[in-house]
Amino acid sequence: MLTAQALFSPASLISLAEVRFLLLPQPGFNLLPFGGFIDKLRFSADDADYSNQRRISWQVCGLTSEAITTSSGVTIQADTLASQINLRDFDYLVIFGCRSARQAQIMANDYASILRSATGQGLTLVSVDNASFTLAELGLLQDHDVAVHWRHLAEFTAAYPKLTPRSERLYSIGPKRITCPGGSAAIDLAAAILSRHFDVTWAQKGLADMLVDENREPMHQLRSQDKHIATERHISRAIVLMHKHLASQLTTNHIADLIGISRRQLDRLFMQQLQLSAHQYWDEIRLQHIYWRLVNSHHPLGRLADEVGFTDSSYLCKKIHKRFAKTAKTIRQTPPTNSNER
Repeated sequence: MLTAQALFSPASLISLAEVRFLLLPQPGFNLLPFGGFIDKLRFSADDADYSNQRRISWQVCGLTSEAITTSSGVTIQADTLASQINLRDFDYLVIFGCRSARQAQIMANDYASILRSATGQGLTLVSVDNASFTLAELGLLQDHDVAVHWRHLAEFTAAYPKLTPRSERLYSIGPKRITCPGGSAAIDLAAAILSRHFDVTWAQKGLADMLVDENREPMHQLRSQDKHIATERHISRAIVLMHKHLASQLTTNHIADLIGISRRQLDRLFMQQLQLSAHQYWDEIRLQHIYWRLVNSHHPLGRLADEVGFTDSSYLCKKIHKRFAKTAKTIRQTPPTNSNER
């Protein structure tokens, strides 16, 4: 078992640092955003690469004294208990979410006390990965744009229709609420937060050491978001719109209008490069989302149907069986496999 102390070698936790972070990982959190975020703090914290917490400090806390298991099975030991923390010693509380959105929602009440106390003490709340579901469940994201992982966009929208999720953003920074969908975007987020307090050179210090090519802006477009996106700009734009409007009643005619070409031309481009019509491809996106949600949630099929714009769950059942040669019930009861298998 690794300890937070052993992993990141923080100096004295009684710090005179200019910016102070309290890090709160939930069970099943992902190591990539956690490690990336802390490593970015580490490089900017010291005059040289000595890992001393001079200008920036951080401390890892947990709700209990038990080791916290990550999504990859690695365990870490927090520095201290949340109940022993003096929140006035910190500027930011960064919560790293559970592997599943559902777990983050279920556990929300466990984190209510420290999150609401931090808000009352004036700390900025930072949610990374599925922690946005925890904050939303506690009513702590009203009137804020919420940067949500594109895979969880429909799920978040269905659960919190009054909030504004932004799946096209790597992070969203407000005065007292900051959200990030996780992954390597946590590095960009850390640099962006530090730029609120230091000059650009100091905020981005260490990116080259981390072999990060550049600090990405919030609206950076991921080239890898869809494995089938080709260089043809109309197809790329159409697929982005399909993901964005997963639950809407838009038609492929509307998509064609939005990108400024005819429906016939759009279908021709899709057939040439993807061997599917635009409508068939959009159906595939929706069905892949349903498959993933069946495996990774316990929400009823009717709710999942709403997430992808199917008004008839019976019709959706037929579509699922035709596409995957399995019923929705079988998919849900089967351990996760490659949903692309025919």
